[in-house]
Amino acid sequence: MPAPEKSSGLWGLLLLVPFIALLWVPFYNSTDPVLLGFPFFYWYQFLWVPVTSVLIFIVYLKTR
Repeated sequence: MPAPEKSSGLWGLLLLVPFIALLWVPFYNSTDPVLLGFPFFYWYQFLWVPVTSVLIFIVYLKTR
């Protein structure tokens, strides 16, 4: 059985999703909707912390 390929290939492009989502600040530069007292600006960024962790884990599993 051949060894798995070590390059990230197309799976590495999945890591661009959080980068682009957080880079485009005008998209989330607002206070509404409020979630548990936090303005959208803050909870949107905090939401990406676990999402990015899951995406990194997926890319790791597919490229190891």
